[in-house]
Amino acid sequence: MASRIFSTILRPASPEDPVTDPLSHPALGIDHGDARIGIAATDPLGILAHPVETIDVRKTDPLERIAALAAQRNIRTLVLGLPVRIDGTEGSAAAKVRVFGGKLAARVPGVPLVYVDEAYTTMDAAEKLREAGRKAKQQKAVIDQAAAVGILEAWMAGN
Repeated sequence: MASRIFSTILRPASPEDPVTDPLSHPALGIDHGDARIGIAATDPLGILAHPVETIDVRKTDPLERIAALAAQRNIRTLVLGLPVRIDGTEGSAAAKVRVFGGKLAARVPGVPLVYVDEAYTTMDAAEKLREAGRKAKQQKAVIDQAAAVGILEAWMAGN
């Protein structure tokens, strides 16, 4: 699966490539959803991505929680999954994510925000969890985190 990185959509790209620049880590991966938002993070060297938490948007302000996580973890890059259609166009789901991304960029100023095509990340995450023996009911709590890990892995791979 090839992913596309959209690093100049919201903020201009730095002279260094944000994917390979070691100063872009640790990074926070975000899998945006209407009910839940999955969060993952890279280690400070950008070698591995790991799940962090799932934000229930009915109980927690996601912008405030992500800002708190970014501060606590000294995050240097925010990586937001963008639901791009198979033909490369963007629909209403992508528009919703872009609105959220604009609010997030305003809430966490000074931290670059990049968009990554999140195609198949949730589906891939569900398959990996099934292979690990997790049933569908058990997946609900962690599927969004696993998708956020997939978003970060796609960004780190630079595809």
